[in-house]
Amino acid sequence: MRKILLSTMLCVSAVSLVSVAEEQSKATSQLEMVVVTATREARSKIDIPESVHSFDQQTINAVSPSHPSEVLNRAAGVHINNLGGEGHMTAIRQPITTRGVYLFLEDGVPVRPSGFFNHNALYEVNIPQSGQLEVTKGPGSALYGSDAIGGIINSISRKPPESSEAMINLELGSYDWRRALLSAGTTHGKHGISINFNATDNEGYRDEADYNRESLTGRWDVAVNDQLSVKTLFSYTEVDQSGVSSLEEFDYKNNTKKNRFHGDTGFREVEALRLSSEFSWDINDATLLTLTPYYRDNTTTMVPSWMVTYDPNERESSFQSYGLLSKYRVKATDAFQWIVGLDVDYSPSEYQEEAINFNPLVNDIYISYTGLGNKNYDFDAEQLSISPYLHLEWQLTEKLLVSAGLRYDNYDIDYDSNLTDSDPTSVFIPQLGRPVTHLRPEDQTASFEELSPKIGLVYQLNDKHVTYANYRQAFSIPSVGTLFRSGTTQNTDGLEPITADSYEIGVRGDVASWLSYELAIYHMEISDDLVSVVNGFERNIFNAGETEHSGIEISMNGAISDELSYAIAFTKTEQEYDSFSYTCCFPSQNVDVSGNDVGKAPETIANVTLAYAPLAVPGLRLELEWEHLGEYYTDETNDNEYDGHDLYNLRINYDVNQQWEVYTRIQNITDELYSTYTSNQVGRDQVSYRPGLPRAVYGGVRYRF
Repeated sequence: MRKILLSTMLCVSAVSLVSVAEEQSKATSQLEMVVVTATREARSKIDIPESVHSFDQQTINAVSPSHPSEVLNRAAGVHINNLGGEGHMTAIRQPITTRGVYLFLEDGVPVRPSGFFNHNALYEVNIPQSGQLEVTKGPGSALYGSDAIGGIINSISRKPPESSEAMINLELGSYDWRRALLSAGTTHGKHGISINFNATDNEGYRDEADYNRESLTGRWDVAVNDQLSVKTLFSYTEVDQSGVSSLEEFDYKNNTKKNRFHGDTGFREVEALRLSSEFSWDINDATLLTLTPYYRDNTTTMVPSWMVTYDPNERESSFQSYGLLSKYRVKATDAFQWIVGLDVDYSPSEYQEEAINFNPLVNDIYISYTGLGNKNYDFDAEQLSISPYLHLEWQLTEKLLVSAGLRYDNYDIDYDSNLTDSDPTSVFIPQLGRPVTHLRPEDQTASFEELSPKIGLVYQLNDKHVTYANYRQAFSIPSVGTLFRSGTTQNTDGLEPITADSYEIGVRGDVASWLSYELAIYHMEISDDLVSVVNGFERNIFNAGETEHSGIEISMNGAISDELSYAIAFTKTEQEYDSFSYTCCFPSQNVDVSGNDVGKAPETIANVTLAYAPLAVPGLRLELEWEHLGEYYTDETNDNEYDGHDLYNLRINYDVNQQWEVYTRIQNITDELYSTYTSNQVGRDQVSYRPGLPRAVYGGVRYRF
């Protein structure tokens, strides 16, 4: 940590000196960038005391991502892996994890309610047809509550075009990749409409690993009058994904196409619907009232592939949400403004789970399963959250802006089991040759409340460079499934929220046309961190202790010449278990990993792109990309290690004319063997790998009319 602090202080000092020397340089793209996540309305990045990376629609189109990682991993400090289809885990100022320490938004509305986090939830968002993507690294402002610890990813819908437009985008690629992206929109008088449809089908490069999705996103803007505007957003996604297994070392190195889940084993089916309307009323020049009522309806049916060896089951979880985001912003003077708001979310949910038995394996391949007629769980949970907040901003001097915020979150979860004492809590699983126990908490109301203070400073060194600092407290409540789907863990209903204290300093600006930059250093202390461990035939989850997460994030981009441009994103992290112990293994023993590196936490992350747009061939753009993921330990004990990997990708886009565009991309040019997620259970030396995509070629055409 001291090395990171010293290195960053030197970098900040150097950049500050450069900024003074370059006072007369032209306006900076970093400071002119407009972002909306921090305060739920458009703000210049010059006023934001946090690290935010934004991707515009042009960039998203140029990348044409087949997976969210392909665009989001271009931001410093961001790593999203590929688990097959559009499945993923995220690592932003955290290890690669499934924990609910991230907040995924669509137009500022959480994709899922707190307590229903899904690490794959970005597949419920139509990423390739977003109008803008914003990544806030670290905890959010007072306008956001649970889950915003590692970061926030906000997908912003496409605005309706000023005149009638339509586009057809057809794409084919390796491993039977097929995708159609259809867009249309118009503005007529006070009304603007934008419609986007995404149909994707992919057999996958591994055996029996097919994936398909259909997404429809519709936006309707109405300028009622000079003061009132309404934006209504409708999103619907269906995902049908086959199970994709990890592999042991021999198969990983010699038979990466192997998948142990065939047929419907390990499957996942998702339906996600969201509807929201944002009413923005400019009461006068200094006052804005925003009300956003929303509705969600989400159902997931699946056989959890990670549980087939110790607790095989088929489950269905569903929830609806009825919510309101409210914000009242007043600019009291030229130097002072305040925002007060209240967020309310009511989410009733249902969960059913049946024990299953996999039929005899063919070699080591799961072919089919049968239900055993025993319900492990059947419960309802109604969650109500009420969250008032206050956000203040003072322009103390011409160069110093101070912001402060306070948010109070209260969660009440009313849990009722639909099973009785006569329903067995243990069922014999023939494939395992033993019974599996499912503990069930008593009917109850669980409550959580958190008070989260935030403070930030922005100091304008000159009109081209600013520095900032912030302190933010954040938390993540246990999910409904973690609380009440106990498995063999005693007292899961007593789990505590994960809490975090985050400290950050940074500097951003523009030296000249060849260099825009942003540098951030952060330190985060997390308490009541969670760990899931195997203890004999049991799998248990605990609040295991404290962890520390520190790092440097550096972003640079610019134009080398009229034809060449570049972008660099680099991250160096140190993540350690501070005070961390739990009981595991067979026979039972206490494991204390205090002082070890956090498992699955890459030491370095980097992304570098070099783009060439020859003046001699107008409309042509070639881009070479290098993706780097550093080494990390595969478990808490630091006994095994993944060496990391380096991937190279090529993209070629050519605008034939104003209507036609053709493009191709080649991913993993060198056909590198790599793993997107490497891990092992504590106490077991057997390491498992998720093989990444081999060399793959895609081609597409866009027609605009």
